Amino acid sequence: MATADDAFRVNRTWPQRHIPGGRQEESHLRQAVEVLAGSSARLEHAKALVDLGAMLRRTNRRKEAREPLQQGIELARKCGAKALAERAHTELVATGARPRRLVFSGLEALTPSERRVAAMAAEGMTNREIAQALFVTAGTVEVHLSSSYRKLEISSRSQLPQALAEPADAESEIETATLTTP
Repeated sequence: MATADDAFRVNRTWPQRHIPGGRQEESHLRQAVEVLAGSSARLEHAKALVDLGAMLRRTNRRKEAREPLQQGIELARKCGAKALAERAHTELVATGARPRRLVFSGLEALTPSERRVAAMAAEGMTNREIAQALFVTAGTVEVHLSSSYRKLEISSRSQLPQALAEPADAESEIETATLTTP
């Protein structure tokens, strides 16, 4: 059975030992991702995810590359690895994905509309009242609230005030990078 140390070594040595994009490279990267997923080596897990996604993109498996890259971005952001998150974002854009933001969860992930609707709901307004105040449909309000719940990792309206009021912690202090593609 492989350990996190083994996965770390595999992830660090594959460029010297493998043909880029080969089956052996993919096998080692997948093994590293699998082993590191259950370890406390979160930064190494993020690196392995980004390396796997980059390799899949280079071998023209763009759609398959998106999930490990998105996971790598989120984990790198949580670890404070801004450069790694930016690299993963660049790779993700190269797959043809058009991520709006570098952040996929938490308060910073909310769009301005989602934040406005969530704030109004947190103040006690009903969906109908919010819809009337913003000149949108009640369905639009529901969509924004559903997205807000998912991004804030909450399950009910009663949790909104606390989720919106929480001070920025170490994870959310990381700036959302504005990236441009060449």
